[in-house]
Amino acid sequence: MELINPNLINACPFRTSRRSDVQLRTPGFPSAVSRNRLSPAFRVSAAVTTTGPTSRNGNGASTSRSVAVAKEANGAAAAAVQLSKAMEQLDFERGVCVPFRKYSPETVRNKVLETRGSTLSLLLRGVEIVWSLGFYWSTLMYDYFVGRDEEVVPFRARQLRNLLCDLGPSFIKAGQVLANRPDIIREDYMNELCILQDDVPSFPNQIAFNIIEEDLGQPLEAVFSQISSETIAAASLGQVYRATLRETGAEVAIKVQRPNIEPIIYRDLFLFRTLASFLNGISLQKLGCNAELIVDEFGEKLLEELDYTLEARNIEDFLENFKDDPTVKIPKVYRKLSGSRVIVMEWIDGIRCTDPQAIKDAGIDVNGFLTLGVSAALRQLLEFGLFHGDPHPGNIFAMRDGRIAYVDFGNVAVLSQQNKQILIDAVVHAVNEDYAEMANDFTRLGFLASGTDVAPLVPALEAIWQNSVGKGLADFNFRSVTGKFNQLVYNYPIRIPDRFSLVIRSLLTQEGICFTLQPDFKFLEVAYPYVAKRLLTDPNPALRERLIQVLFKDGVFQWKRLENLIVLAKENVAKMSTNPAIQTKNTSVKSTKDWQSQSKLDLTDTIKDGARLFFIDEGIRRQLLLAFTEDSKLHIQELVDVYRLLEGEIDIPTVATEVVRDFPTIVRDLMLSWTDSVLSDRR
Repeated sequence: MELINPNLINACPFRTSRRSDVQLRTPGFPSAVSRNRLSPAFRVSAAVTTTGPTSRNGNGASTSRSVAVAKEANGAAAAAVQLSKAMEQLDFERGVCVPFRKYSPETVRNKVLETRGSTLSLLLRGVEIVWSLGFYWSTLMYDYFVGRDEEVVPFRARQLRNLLCDLGPSFIKAGQVLANRPDIIREDYMNELCILQDDVPSFPNQIAFNIIEEDLGQPLEAVFSQISSETIAAASLGQVYRATLRETGAEVAIKVQRPNIEPIIYRDLFLFRTLASFLNGISLQKLGCNAELIVDEFGEKLLEELDYTLEARNIEDFLENFKDDPTVKIPKVYRKLSGSRVIVMEWIDGIRCTDPQAIKDAGIDVNGFLTLGVSAALRQLLEFGLFHGDPHPGNIFAMRDGRIAYVDFGNVAVLSQQNKQILIDAVVHAVNEDYAEMANDFTRLGFLASGTDVAPLVPALEAIWQNSVGKGLADFNFRSVTGKFNQLVYNYPIRIPDRFSLVIRSLLTQEGICFTLQPDFKFLEVAYPYVAKRLLTDPNPALRERLIQVLFKDGVFQWKRLENLIVLAKENVAKMSTNPAIQTKNTSVKSTKDWQSQSKLDLTDTIKDGARLFFIDEGIRRQLLLAFTEDSKLHIQELVDVYRLLEGEIDIPTVATEVVRDFPTIVRDLMLSWTDSVLSDRR
């Protein structure tokens, strides 16, 4: 029985926009059981495979050929369906439809097998991989059995990093991914593999310049009047040069891909998936999903990064998202000079986030700059659903006019509207200390397989949250929570979906930048006011529902919580009404042009929607009336306190006009609700 219709994606006739994705329901995953730690470094240590029953033909040789042909056709069809299942599962889990993709298991297989001498190449490469990793694995097992596994961890971790570098770009990229996957690899190994994100050797300049000329179709001198003789940065898939455009004199960054990397990537992905097929059984037991699914996530992301035309589109999407935000700088991309192996973009002349003194010397308020960074990150995550997946200090700059600038958009991740809403649900459940629902959120986000018993997870989540906020939210930090969470995923059947591993890394990296620039910076003191403002002002019906969940706990209206939300939201508005990174006493920093931001907390739509709900929804009406009369007394003082908080923020005549203007709609909805109630009673 198919959980997912294999024809669904092919039936989807459009390419999904990142800013308005299609929501789909999350499918069920195979049931998972709790796991134990098997080895000192990795989770996967055995291969379990299953095969279906073999059909037999008892009609003699006369029908053997037709049966063989039929079996071959059926086998090919079954294989095609099987190969596409994992990708369909990823689409449903993400809540998006992506019918035209760079990666699919069939595409990788066909690309590899159609090349001349592919069988010999695959065989030799497979032997190299199996021998190298097998030998490394045997050393781990030896350490484990002689009881010295813990004392040699630093050495073995360095050995693994060097091994991945020797095996080439696919393995370097795999190491970078593992550095953010506590569900697969131990934390001490993760820390060592993080070095791969910054320390990758470059390839010769002349080869890079030849690739640029091939993609441009003309000599370098015809396009650029100047180009740097050394690389500015080198990564696993490419490297960057600084240049000047001959036509306009504009400073640009040129990102060029490593030579002949595509066939290497395709070959390694084919081998990865082949090896993963032997590990499906143990992966289902330990992670609650097929090992092939993990390879498919990795392969899809890797091939996206390999196509620089997609990175150019990412830049354009970020430009569109932040076009009205004067605090964020996104570089312009030169589409006519860019292709699949070369991308040319505006040069960002800013100050690296690793140099707090230089930022201060430029007249920029460090605390204000960090506030901009946290706000921009939260907008990417919760508002746009398109966020920078690799915001390390080399990819974030402080502009001299007080803006925050991002570069390198090859590694971005997309969150569907559904995923964003579940994340906000998780925040609401954390505020309400509803740990059972927090555990269910893990299932809805794809961390746990559908059907997994979440009861054992609830006490662990409660302990993590209580320990993290026990000293107050001001002392909360993501690194301590992540450390505890890493221990949790190592003991429960939790798989971290690729997009959320990027979310975790993104938050950790940006928090690290905050602490580097200002050790006493309080991340949540900026994040909470933003979330409060979103809950109070966003017209999205789903967020209105979450606001109600926050304000009512066990059927009781939380007056203090409403006051806190208003105070926090006002704080966010006050901070962002002017650029907080610009020091007002320092005239050397020019004010950001065309600054347009609200100076008051606009709750007009919220009040209007609240009035509509009061008249239409009998349950809400009853709860609000009870809120005024709880404990056998009228809560007039609480209402007065809320009014005083909003007194300077609300234009009473405007709100009254809006409510009156909306009154016919309210009456209509009320009559429809009453009619439905009467009809349902008569049934």
